[in-house]
Amino acid sequence: MREIVAGMPWWVKWIALPLIVLFVFGGLIATVVGFVIGLLFKLLILVALVGGLVYAVRTFTSSSSHRD
Repeated sequence: MREIVAGMPWWVKWIALPLIVLFVFGGLIATVVGFVIGLLFKLLILVALVGGLVYAVRTFTSSSSHRD
């Protein structure tokens, strides 16, 4: 592959080939990026919910222990 690309002009290596790859695999790339972003968003929601639950439990248990 390197021998084939070695003789090409710079604009073929850095403009034409990436555009062809994006054209052919664009849908796959968009699906993977969308999946990763969705997964990170769900992970962020999970961390926020668990953190909120831990904060609520600690606040409730510390306030109930002061009453006794």
